[in-house]
Amino acid sequence: MQIGGEAAWVSRDVDAGEVRLRCMTMGPERGELVLLLHGFPECAESWRHVGWRLAREGYRVVMPDLRGYGGSDKPRGVEAYAVPHLVADVAGLVRAMGCERAHVVGHDWGGVVAWWTAMLRPDVIDRLGIVNAPHPVAYKEAMRTSAQFRRGWYVFLFQVPWLPEWLLALRDYEAVRGVFARDGIAGEESAPCVASMRQPGARSAALAYYRASVRGQLSGSGPKPQVIELPTLVVWGEKDRFLDPSLAHPPREWVPGARVVLLPEATHWSPIDAPEPVARELAAHFRRGKAN
Repeated sequence: MQIGGEAAWVSRDVDAGEVRLRCMTMGPERGELVLLLHGFPECAESWRHVGWRLAREGYRVVMPDLRGYGGSDKPRGVEAYAVPHLVADVAGLVRAMGCERAHVVGHDWGGVVAWWTAMLRPDVIDRLGIVNAPHPVAYKEAMRTSAQFRRGWYVFLFQVPWLPEWLLALRDYEAVRGVFARDGIAGEESAPCVASMRQPGARSAALAYYRASVRGQLSGSGPKPQVIELPTLVVWGEKDRFLDPSLAHPPREWVPGARVVLLPEATHWSPIDAPEPVARELAAHFRRGKAN
């Protein structure tokens, strides 16, 4: 299928172990595997502009709808969206694609999943890429400050039963379209995300990521952070309305080798509004230290 004149992609269902994930794939079958993980309230298509650029560089790109989104399975219950299950999906997807390791890149909630995968399953990651997604330890600390609380207050709203689901769907998903439009993202870009959120069970599943995270922190049942020794690149749109600028730099004690690239004109949605520099930095990161 073609999107906006870009490279062809194929939609397929992949058995990741616990769930079936609907994935967009593009690029040569023998290319190095790259997983691109989307955030909230996004979908696999949110990565398409970056994906086709990486495919053109010779990478085998896989962009899944995360569990609960779009065409992927939507298990019921908040616990089904706890970190260990999300990490298992990434590891299962790498295995299902016939590989032992992959370059794993995540944006927003997909970035959180990528951070945790690097901590809990570093064996399945070659190089780690993060795009506008805070390190979990840094974010937990930042939410205790007024600066980040003002930006991330919605996390607490999302803990309320049924009301957030209703608000998301109100006036034909005006809130979903609006969160993109306020950063200048065109309706044609947000349309696939709205379609993803329309799927039965998708709103509660998307919100369950936030609910499971907070419950895990409050109960102490969540996984313990680990030092990440993997080659790590953080690409950060500096016009991010949702995350304090300090979060662009992960804590050195937890990610000692991280390299940070700031994009002054990009917003939180940098895979959509700055795909060329994002793809360029990621491709250079994947090649770094490898023989030509």
